[in-house]
Amino acid sequence: MLFDLDGTLVHHVNPRVLQMLEFLDDCSHRGGRLAARFRLARRKCVSERAPKLLVHKAIHKVRRKSVKDMLEPCESMRNVLERLRDEGVTLGVVSNGLGRGYGHDVLEAFDLKKYFSTAVFREDVPRGKPWPDSIVTALGRIGRDLRGSDAIWYIGDQRKDIAAAQAASAEMGRLIRPYALGARAALGAVEARLSPSQIMWSASDFERTISAAFDSHDQRLSLIDPLPAPLL
Repeated sequence: MLFDLDGTLVHHVNPRVLQMLEFLDDCSHRGGRLAARFRLARRKCVSERAPKLLVHKAIHKVRRKSVKDMLEPCESMRNVLERLRDEGVTLGVVSNGLGRGYGHDVLEAFDLKKYFSTAVFREDVPRGKPWPDSIVTALGRIGRDLRGSDAIWYIGDQRKDIAAAQAASAEMGRLIRPYALGARAALGAVEARLSPSQIMWSASDFERTISAAFDSHDQRLSLIDPLPAPLL
């Protein structure tokens, strides 16, 4: 099971900061997409050079506060991580944020690193979400080969999370089930015509969904088959 970081596992004390970061990340993606098309037209191939990530690096250079002053962990999602770890589920983090100077600090500061076998950040892949690269990379780094019986979930709070999971599913040729957390991701889920059971309006809804999945009599089916829509 893979998780987004900002807005999913941790929340910004000032929500406007997250909105700004997501806006800048979207702008960076659009710019990168235009540049890729230009390179493709000239070279007939996609560049494999490491991304420069000038916008991401500039954001973190001007940051004055520590991550503990900027963020707070979502306790409902921490409960989810505890339950999944106890049940033996392999977990990973997939984020469009920089790992160095931010993402790794967040995992350490809030004692989240212990839950994850892999963490993929923006500098680890040529293209960030909504491209599939980060999810595909994370699944290749979970510490074991994927089995045909594995159920793969990806949980995120933005439209790009839904799109990235679907793109990764198409690239890998196997089902990666995206779960929308909150209103922004829900719009992406509706556009993608996902099942209502894959839309979680809050972390508490997702916590109840996980509890119901493992507390059912047939755990294997409950984790793979579509789940009932959360009660609001």
